[in-house]
Amino acid sequence: MLKLTREMKMHCSLSRGVGALSPASLRAPGLVTLHRLGVEKLPSGGRPFTGHNDTHTSWLHTETPESVEVDLKRLDGEDTGIAEVLMCRQKARNALGRVFVSQMRELVSSLHHDSAVRVVVFRSLVQGVFCAGADLKERAEMNHSDSDLFVHGLRSLMTEIALLPMPTVAAVDGFALGGGLELALACDLRTAAYSAQMGLIETTRGLLPGAGGSQRLPRAVGFALAKELIFTGRRVDGQRAVDMGLVNRATEQNPDGDAAYREALSLAREILPQAPIAVRMAKEAMNRGMEVDITSGMAIERMCYARVIPTRDRQEGMAAFIEKRPPHYTGE
Repeated sequence: MLKLTREMKMHCSLSRGVGALSPASLRAPGLVTLHRLGVEKLPSGGRPFTGHNDTHTSWLHTETPESVEVDLKRLDGEDTGIAEVLMCRQKARNALGRVFVSQMRELVSSLHHDSAVRVVVFRSLVQGVFCAGADLKERAEMNHSDSDLFVHGLRSLMTEIALLPMPTVAAVDGFALGGGLELALACDLRTAAYSAQMGLIETTRGLLPGAGGSQRLPRAVGFALAKELIFTGRRVDGQRAVDMGLVNRATEQNPDGDAAYREALSLAREILPQAPIAVRMAKEAMNRGMEVDITSGMAIERMCYARVIPTRDRQEGMAAFIEKRPPHYTGE
């Protein structure tokens, strides 16, 4: 682990010295691209990566590995176009503290205008936990004003995740409680292990969901059921979650503890070959249409459809159909 830290620091230093910044780093000030250097463990002490055999990983933050709580991994090879948001705050079970939230915001901001990314998977590298919710130790030190300001920032972060233009998938392999479930709800799609535990438990702490949960849960599972879950602070496992529509897919946990991640990656691979502009416009049409009446929604659909008509991808789709071959979409 010490060897990895030194090599990564040396790589950072050399990159800054010669200006060897990746396109991703140019889009996000203060970020550089690092390679995995042939090792399998996350520098912050997380569990090994699984599910694919790529040889390069993008470590965005220039801080020492011990200070990285959220990072980004860009897959390559046949999975090029899939990015993974890695939550790796080991000691605090990915609790939503100041540093975690700040790094997540920076990372999400870098993704907003990245046309090379077609799907984003949010996953945890902390065994048995997706995100444990609020950092209660930090929260206890905040006065009323600070607490309100922090939760407002947390709410805006979840909105930024929800507004990412490409599809997002949350892989829930463990506990997703309070703000952790709100983070998953901000994603378009969710997968879970049967053993995962999910719940908006804020009422058991004298609070209510404050990072979008009171609005997104009813949209996911229906009004009456969302009220029941929030009023009681009840937790549900992956099987119950898929039955009620809280997650899209659920599966038995595996010995590595990453079954939901593998399912999320499988889902991302199904999305990856589709025309990226069409997928983004479909997401925009559905998300915006859900907030208005059906007539206005039809107008939104028409607007999004009009933006797809002049694309090369649409022409490629038609040509591939006529020529009876798989289409090759470039996002143009």
